[in-house]
Amino acid sequence: MLAGLIIRFLFGVAGLWVAAHVVQGISYDSVGSLIAAAALLGVINAVVRPILVILTLPITVLTLGLFLLVINALTLGLTALLLHGFHVHGFGAAFWGALIVSVAGWIGASVRDE
Repeated sequence: MLAGLIIRFLFGVAGLWVAAHVVQGISYDSVGSLIAAAALLGVINAVVRPILVILTLPITVLTLGLFLLVINALTLGLTALLLHGFHVHGFGAAFWGALIVSVAGWIGASVRDE
């Protein structure tokens, strides 16, 4: 169980790193802030994201789940808002960055399950 958590965390760090290098508008000041951003994003996804999903369930159903991408962008933006050293400039950067981080998370989950 701990190994799976560590693997998902490392894939989260890797996803944020890729997003920062691919998406203009996402940056970090140091490797420590990148690692802290991954940890904080994990906590936000565990605590805040489920509340947002429940509150926006009608919109999510109407958009056939696509609104979850907006929620992911909001959680990435919230991470940047709460953490000095990790920066997301604008909703577009948050959207594309969250998409990259989500793909990295899916890959991490599939590696962990094997």
